[in-house]
Amino acid sequence: MDAKPAPMPKLLYGTAWKKDATAELVILALKTGFRGIDTAAQPRHYREDLVGAGVKKVISLGIVKRADLFVQTKFTSVDGQDQKHLPYDLNASLEEQVHSSVASSLNNFRYSESDEPYIDNLVLHSPLRTLSDTFSVWKALETYVPHRIRQLGISNTPLEVVDFLNTSPDITVRPACVQNRFYPSTGWEVDLRGYCREKGITFQAFWTLSGNPRLLTSRSVHELAASANVEPPVALYALVLGLEGISILDGTNNEAHMKADLNDINTVSEYAQSDEGQHVWSNCLHNFKKQIGEKQ
Repeated sequence: MDAKPAPMPKLLYGTAWKKDATAELVILALKTGFRGIDTAAQPRHYREDLVGAGVKKVISLGIVKRADLFVQTKFTSVDGQDQKHLPYDLNASLEEQVHSSVASSLNNFRYSESDEPYIDNLVLHSPLRTLSDTFSVWKALETYVPHRIRQLGISNTPLEVVDFLNTSPDITVRPACVQNRFYPSTGWEVDLRGYCREKGITFQAFWTLSGNPRLLTSRSVHELAASANVEPPVALYALVLGLEGISILDGTNNEAHMKADLNDINTVSEYAQSDEGQHVWSNCLHNFKKQIGEKQ
């Protein structure tokens, strides 16, 4: 079995808060062309079981192969869980909670009796209350890499924790991605994203649309949208991707938006490389970086 993850797509379909519609929307997203799926073993906000059911259905129909998908889920500590609905024993040790959660996730992503289930990327949903506990959870997750889990990441995290995971001599598996909000209250994570780019860590942006109403109406976004003949949300996605080293969580429930997001990202990329579009793209990206305080 290949122990490498599938390539991380530029757009991953986000499944938070989809509730009972989760499987149906995952099927729709995969049929539309998404090849990355983000979920979590956190019943409070996700239905990981229905994500697995949706993926299984699409695989059974021959629309995609498991090897072509980037499946990402998360371990969530007690602080982020609804304590009435847990994927582990509330009173178990941290290590036992990790093993129970991972076992539950692997079972949700079992697509046939003959194939051993695996997860492309498992994200620690947030640092724990102490660095010691964060370290303990990370070390437990490491025991699954690279065969049952291909790589690890962390979410909702400050730069200091990412640096610890990336430099501690006691850490064997370095973070492959950091998933944080991309919005004004964190300064669009300029310093953390710079660190990630330098270290080859992918930054996964979420709240990219809902957290940025001013960016969505900004001059750089609308100039690019008009020039490339795409909608403003796609232009914003394109400019965020233009910051480099980024993937975006896209949680739309709308099939037309799914198609536009996937197809028109390529439209903007082709436009940016054309003789007509090079100057417009360069100017819009420069102004966009200036607006969010990105180092030029």
